Amino acid sequence: MFTSLFRKSTFINYFLVIFTLFIFYFLFQFRHQTYQKSTFLEIVFQISILTASFFLVNFIVKKNGLTKNSSYPILFFLLLLAMFPGVFINLKLLIANFFLLLSFRRMISLQSLKAPKQKIFDASMWIFIASLFHFWCIIFIVLVYISIIFHVSRDYRNWIIPFIAFFTSIVVFFLFSLVFEPSLINSFKENLSVNIEWNYFVKNYQNGVLSLYLLIAIYFTFSMVFTLTNKPLILQASYKKMIFGVFLGIIVFLITPSKNHQALLFTFFPLAVLATNNIEYSQNKKYQEIVLIMVLIISLLSFYSKL
Repeated sequence: MFTSLFRKSTFINYFLVIFTLFIFYFLFQFRHQTYQKSTFLEIVFQISILTASFFLVNFIVKKNGLTKNSSYPILFFLLLLAMFPGVFINLKLLIANFFLLLSFRRMISLQSLKAPKQKIFDASMWIFIASLFHFWCIIFIVLVYISIIFHVSRDYRNWIIPFIAFFTSIVVFFLFSLVFEPSLINSFKENLSVNIEWNYFVKNYQNGVLSLYLLIAIYFTFSMVFTLTNKPLILQASYKKMIFGVFLGIIVFLITPSKNHQALLFTFFPLAVLATNNIEYSQNKKYQEIVLIMVLIISLLSFYSKL
């Protein structure tokens, strides 16, 4: 039933996903007004960035042929968000993730080999901008170099471009801070710390949501690893980027100073692509239905537990 509904990419499917997103958002917002009240402007920004992220996810997968013509990518993206609804009201993380999506868009489009230097510069720039909102997003610069290795490694100038983007970002940021808001520099410095609290996992090993999410991530990631050679040759490099994207996102989560599940947001897009491929390339309709329903149930139960 669910697989049949979202197998096609239609206006109704987009409407259902965005409408459900608003329901999740306002339910969580209303429930947490007592503890963390958002201003009207913050609510507008949060909704705008969330909605823009969904359209960007859909654009990336359709433009680059990462999935078939279905609504599964944005559906899985929604279900993963609902598992950790605290993300809805974390404006900095939402902004950082949006810029990472823009970076993913440029890295994946490198497969066309058109204007590679511009795409490398743009991808690097978006990552450095994302790191201004969540510093450890800078780790995703590794994915830029992985993309260079896959597509344009022979030109030595391509290896230098991320450094040019880095210094450009630094100069623009400091000039803006000094002229308009000097406190931004101190705020940025506070995010430069690393905190690997292994006892975080010991104390919370019974945390069902995190455990289930990791099981989902492991299952979809390794199912792609084992079936990668069956995918179209032109797309294999892009799927490898998705696999690396999941691992890099988990690393960001592990070293983020303020330990909470929300930092897993950076794994949602690549994992949504891997999950979509898992069910799209299966010929067993019962399997497709079971996988989708299981993720749906886990997502709803996780969301409910956070209210």
